[in-house]
Amino acid sequence: MRLRYFCFFLLLMRFVPAMAQSTPPIHIETEHVSLVLAVGDKQHVYQTYLGPKLAAADHQLLPNRHEAYVTAGTTNLFEPAIRVIHTDGNPSLDLAFADVKVQKPLGNVRGDATTTTVHLRDPKYPVDVLLHFTAYFKEDVIKTWTEIKHREKKPVVLTSYASAMLHFDAHKYWLTQFHGDWAEEAKQVESQLTSGIKIIDTKLGTRAGWYQTPSFFLGLDRPAEETTGDVLAGSLAWTGNFRLAFELDNQNSLRMSAGINPYASEYTLPANQAFVTPEFIFTYSTTGKGQASRNLHRWARRHGGTLDGLQPRLTLLNNWEATFFDFNEAKLDGLMGDAAKLGVDLFLLDDGWFGNKYPRNGDAQGLGDWQTTKTKLPNGVGHLVQTATKEGIKFGIWLEPEMVNPKSELFEKHPDWTLKLPNRPDDLYRNQLVLDLTNPKVQDFVYQTVDEQLSQGVAYVKWDCNRMISSAYSQYLGRDQSRLYVDYVRGLYKILERVRQKYPHLPMMLCSGGGARADYGGLRYFTEFWASDNTDAFERIFIQWGFSQFFPSNTIASHVTNWNRSHSLKFRTDVAMMGKLGYDIEVEKMTPDELKFSQQAVKDYKRLSPVIWQGDLFRLRSPYEGNQASLMYVDEAQRQAVLYGYNLHTRFLETVLPVKLQGLDPAKRYKLTEINLMPGQKSELAANGQTYSGDYLMKVGVILSDREAKPLTSHILELVAE
Repeated sequence: MRLRYFCFFLLLMRFVPAMAQSTPPIHIETEHVSLVLAVGDKQHVYQTYLGPKLAAADHQLLPNRHEAYVTAGTTNLFEPAIRVIHTDGNPSLDLAFADVKVQKPLGNVRGDATTTTVHLRDPKYPVDVLLHFTAYFKEDVIKTWTEIKHREKKPVVLTSYASAMLHFDAHKYWLTQFHGDWAEEAKQVESQLTSGIKIIDTKLGTRAGWYQTPSFFLGLDRPAEETTGDVLAGSLAWTGNFRLAFELDNQNSLRMSAGINPYASEYTLPANQAFVTPEFIFTYSTTGKGQASRNLHRWARRHGGTLDGLQPRLTLLNNWEATFFDFNEAKLDGLMGDAAKLGVDLFLLDDGWFGNKYPRNGDAQGLGDWQTTKTKLPNGVGHLVQTATKEGIKFGIWLEPEMVNPKSELFEKHPDWTLKLPNRPDDLYRNQLVLDLTNPKVQDFVYQTVDEQLSQGVAYVKWDCNRMISSAYSQYLGRDQSRLYVDYVRGLYKILERVRQKYPHLPMMLCSGGGARADYGGLRYFTEFWASDNTDAFERIFIQWGFSQFFPSNTIASHVTNWNRSHSLKFRTDVAMMGKLGYDIEVEKMTPDELKFSQQAVKDYKRLSPVIWQGDLFRLRSPYEGNQASLMYVDEAQRQAVLYGYNLHTRFLETVLPVKLQGLDPAKRYKLTEINLMPGQKSELAANGQTYSGDYLMKVGVILSDREAKPLTSHILELVAE
């Protein structure tokens, strides 16, 4: 009898682990993508699949090869997702499955976003980690982030805390990254990953994306093209130091982690407080980079990746290249009349309008003193708002509220409000220092600066940030300096949240000396971002091409300027019409034909903007692969499209082949009409005025050049289904 009970006990003990492992697979799915997690040995959670949609019946058959969110300090020999030092000094963490919850967010009008939360817990220490996944069904986009909390008696220290960890098994891996510098942003380069670890990171603090961007493509087995190949596109939503790690192990498996850069940022976490990481947004495509981009664009417009992504944007005229710091009230009144004459929606006043004790007549003083300079603007911002209203346009203003010149009244009153090392000389960049946004008093000051302008009727803000963090020390934080880089960004977000609570739909441009803040963490508060201070039309094709990989056209501010006067006005305009159109030009110096051309261009752009801003982008011919570039936008109904063709530095009589279009309905017939022609100019394109089937346009294509393929020329065609 005892033997029978003993055998039954042994059988039961064998059955208990099987029960523990009987938790059904965790499905995180979109229309075409599956991410599958499973509970396995020791209750650890494994990523068993990431790729094209997999039938749920097969999920049970997947092997448990890769732990989903790998910890440090126990058996892991490679890059961890998380490392914790407990209050007793133990630097290990063991995460076991606790439970899983699935819910659809309340108020989600589209009803296609599902959030799955996987709860992990250390069996020995009171530490909980929540892995959150929101799957956007129609857009094929998954957003993931991590929440860490504990109930230990004293604070624990987080030394690594990734937002996401993903695993891949392929023969080869190809990484496409985007890098650059001021005026040469978003340069695209692709390379094969080899054994070891590849790190893309930044330690710049404020202008985090200045040299490297937090976005990438990962091609599996072979380099992904625009229309072919398996590829993951990922982007971290964080306006601060980031770290992307790609580690190829001894078995040729790839481990990717993304999150805040833990450099100088060991985070002390009190009990019962949650540390929430930024979101990592990704999509998976089996048909190349183009589809991955379109997935991200749709997600951004529809689900808050950018503010009011489905709403119209404002065209504008900026005064910077017309006046720089040299202007007065009468000059600005005249420029607003020019903006109205041009037909744009808004006039934007750039740097140089503030400071009295230290007037802002250059970049060496006045920053931080946000009162209008009386000698320039005796009647203040209110007068400029009134002038704009009389002209039938809106008025916007430039701010750089996170920064200060030492030569300013603000610095004289509050030197302790800046980030600067004690017992070290000031490290100035662009003659300025960074305000300490970890300090609530500074946060209040920045908010009040913005609120004061908006309360006077300002209808648009260009929010700039022209330097990185160096001499990183906060008097407010005292001994706990390792919080600085993280809490600075959180302080910035707190300010922006307050602005958006009071002004939920006011359009704002996110600028950082160009495109050094192009990320979905900041962009959720802004309608657009300034891609680069470099507005040379030839260079802008490459810059805008790079940013278009991850961001929709209605977020990429693109202006017609006189940066390079050797480029024709038509070429400059055609390039700017790739994105969100604006002008930074002296309208009064235009010839009658140039003004007439520009007025018509603005009208056509506004007429076509629903297609350009909300349509699907198809990159047809890359500037990286030859002397021509081409792209097009197609509306959702496939009834209308806008097609762009650019000749770059073409050779004499260079051969130009037809461009095969994409995204059209093969059965529909489309009439092609060239727009943006100078007065008196006739189209040189054989396709102009012709009607073709969508099938013909996608299989045969059309030539988007004159016969001579003249350098630095361009053509825009409107396609309308008959």
